[in-house]
Amino acid sequence: MKRWLALGTTFGALFALVVFAPAAWLAGMVSSASAGYFMLSDARGSVWSGSAVLVLTGGEGSRDASALPGRLHWNVGMDGLAIAVRLRQACCLSGEQRLRIVPGLGRLRVELLPSGSGGPLGQWPAAWLSGLGTPWNTLQLSGALQFSTPGIVLESASGRWTFSGRADLELQSLASRISTLDMLGSYRLTLAGDGAQREGTSVLLTTTTGALQLSGNGQFAAGRLRFRGQASAAPGSEAALNNLLNIIGRRQGAHAVISIG
Repeated sequence: MKRWLALGTTFGALFALVVFAPAAWLAGMVSSASAGYFMLSDARGSVWSGSAVLVLTGGEGSRDASALPGRLHWNVGMDGLAIAVRLRQACCLSGEQRLRIVPGLGRLRVELLPSGSGGPLGQWPAAWLSGLGTPWNTLQLSGALQFSTPGIVLESASGRWTFSGRADLELQSLASRISTLDMLGSYRLTLAGDGAQREGTSVLLTTTTGALQLSGNGQFAAGRLRFRGQASAAPGSEAALNNLLNIIGRRQGAHAVISIG
């Protein structure tokens, strides 16, 4: 009888631990998984239903940080064998956004489902990027970041991540404090992949409109980003953008070379 009582007490304690796991545990997992770049500050509630302030930082040890207005709310439940996550944030998300997390033996699949309205999933102030530190804190951008996708899938197997689908990040009406121009321009960053590890995820940067002309392409594969691009000034804007071009990349005449990886 004592053994059954001890066993029941143990299982009861474990059940309570899972059900009432504090939101701070989730905050710790997010910080660890993102190497400290994303933080759930002032986390309240539980792992299953809670809220926090979403903060962008320059990584572990960085003194730079920028928080979004309002709180991010989440609810976690089960969808068959998958974990269903529902996210809401008045400032920045378009209604309720949904994630499905499908665990497996040595595998993990994360599905970001498309918005029910068919429009962008969310929009964030460009000033939020200043939390990443250099050079974003120097640029002090204003404008908006808008994210759209028909649905994407991230899958991890044997420690390697693959990306399937397409996602577009629109950088709209960007301006910078180090430029005298009222607006630098609007841009689109596109990610596309079919889940193939060898080819990786393609990255394409294009200019929609504006005095600052940005272009480039690259790939994200095996956990590394390789990107090559350039920045230049539209005719008549050379003097106003000279300092900015020096910050963006290595100068080659009228162009600044952007090189990552």
